[in-house]
Amino acid sequence: MRRLRPWALVLGGLLCAAAAAAAGPPPRSYPHSAVLDGAAAYRLLWGRSGSSLAFRLEVRTRGYVGFGLSASGGMASADIVVGGVERGQPYLQDYFTDENRVLKKDPQQDYHLEYAMENSTHTILAFSRELHTCDTNDKSITESTVRVIWAYHHKDMGEAGQNYHGSNRGTKSLRLLNPEKEEVSSASLPYFDLRNKDVPVPDKDTTYWCQMFKIPVQHEKHHVTKVEPLIQKGHENLVHHILLYQCSSNLNDSVLDYGHECYHPNMPDSFLTCETVIFAWAIGGEGFAYPPHVGLSIGTAADPQFVLMEVHYDNPSYTEGLIDNSGLRLIYTPVIRKYDAGVIEAGLWVSLFHNIPPGMPEFVSEGHCTLECLEEALGAERPAGIHVFAVLLHAHLAGRAIRMRHFHNGEEQKLLAYDDEFDFNFQEFQYLKEERTILPGDNLITECHYSTVDRIRMTWGGLSTRNEMCLSYLLYYPRINLTRCASIPDIMEQLQFIGVKEIYRPVRQVKCLWICVAPLFLTWPFIIKSPKQYKNLSFMDAMNKFKWSRSEGLSYNELVLKLPVNVRCSKTDNAEWSIQGMTALPPEIERPYKTEPVICNSSSCLCCSLFLTLLFVVHIAASTIGNTGPLV
Repeated sequence: MRRLRPWALVLGGLLCAAAAAAAGPPPRSYPHSAVLDGAAAYRLLWGRSGSSLAFRLEVRTRGYVGFGLSASGGMASADIVVGGVERGQPYLQDYFTDENRVLKKDPQQDYHLEYAMENSTHTILAFSRELHTCDTNDKSITESTVRVIWAYHHKDMGEAGQNYHGSNRGTKSLRLLNPEKEEVSSASLPYFDLRNKDVPVPDKDTTYWCQMFKIPVQHEKHHVTKVEPLIQKGHENLVHHILLYQCSSNLNDSVLDYGHECYHPNMPDSFLTCETVIFAWAIGGEGFAYPPHVGLSIGTAADPQFVLMEVHYDNPSYTEGLIDNSGLRLIYTPVIRKYDAGVIEAGLWVSLFHNIPPGMPEFVSEGHCTLECLEEALGAERPAGIHVFAVLLHAHLAGRAIRMRHFHNGEEQKLLAYDDEFDFNFQEFQYLKEERTILPGDNLITECHYSTVDRIRMTWGGLSTRNEMCLSYLLYYPRINLTRCASIPDIMEQLQFIGVKEIYRPVRQVKCLWICVAPLFLTWPFIIKSPKQYKNLSFMDAMNKFKWSRSEGLSYNELVLKLPVNVRCSKTDNAEWSIQGMTALPPEIERPYKTEPVICNSSSCLCCSLFLTLLFVVHIAASTIGNTGPLV
């Protein structure tokens, strides 16, 4: 068999590069875009095409451009591509880094250069890659959060080896597989702002600030079509999340006079009437547009007239003198859409009964939107079911992954939403690729994975970002009278696990505020009576005193996932469905969740179809030359 001449391989690579440079921009659609740096020098555009993802980089440089995917957001163990145009010739090279951040050429080249150009100010690269490449050095692209890393230099790679990018680098969390949205233009629509005014942020770790507002649109139905965050410049890391609650319609304008710290014993009683979440925004998220057939209803007697805006300020450095004016912009239309949107808060009720031992590389918590709650609420209001179109998954600093599991007639359905690369600093509503119907008798489980390897004390469910939450916010239609569908695990077996034998309850009871950090349904608070090592200790003190090992933590995790749960099933205006407060057993489910198998597509050369054609031509030419003898 005749061997292929080495020059044929070289010629093939050159022809691919030349074709990419000369062909002009491909007729691609890039429905998504993001500016990755603060100076607007690096712009990323992208879009999905079947099993691959197409990228376009527009960068203010005439040197090399780097782009990559990283599990941590850093250079270690990253999947990287570097490209540019040098002396009129385009180049694009697939690299990876090891755990020591050493850059290495990937033997399997999976990024396909489609177009490259350079002008007097910018370099533009267009390329594509399969979502799953069969290459262990590449990072699979899923619906989870992706930490994109970027860099650029004013010189090309070949001019002086691997030029260090210096400060021209960064990271940004994105969802690369967010579905394309059919968004109606809002440029000419009216809007109103709900904005804090000169709020003094205390020099403490966590502050929840509440301010009451009156919806300015009254007496006639309108639909909010889009909500945008208004984060004060420089406070992007200070404002962690914003929740908007519907309050009692029996209030009057006197509640608008001032704001107050939420969950405080002296906060106004009017705040306690605000139970129904109607919108949620979290750090890193952008504006949210409702689908064309759905809107948030305002202006009628059934709609919110007074709303409470809760802003969570995260100030771990205890910075003094901060004044904030952040809030939300609501864009609305008089053109009524077909359905009214609703929000259901599902997951684990925020309480100390949700707890995570220290030193655990992984610990799983589950919050149940139970069959009993959905059976009663949907059966009474919407037997045909509701349709979920977006989900926000919410946890705090120990969170690593969150899944929303869906069961119908006891059989598990495809995940409603998931994020296996959860980023505390990037939490936004995920649009579902297809709307999902929730029927009476379904189960929803919010499954949260945590890591506490760097902690030496218990992590408690609570409001601080150093505490934890495990929540899902479901946007759906048509709106029904169900605002919260959650659970609390039984506490007695938690106490028995650490060896507690007897407890007693003080006569004094505490007031339970709004979202109860210490719910009273299990007669909180209590003091431990025996055994001796825990005598007169509180639940928190005893759990912290227990000597936790990883094996003890694993055993405890197995226990809490099987515990009976107290059902939380709430309506608007502080009303409750009859199932509220009852005890239910969690369903028997498969653990861990069995992920769907990934089908990967290997593509180890650039411009493969062109290259194979070239090889065929070169082979025929070489055969002909070999048969005719040497040229004279």
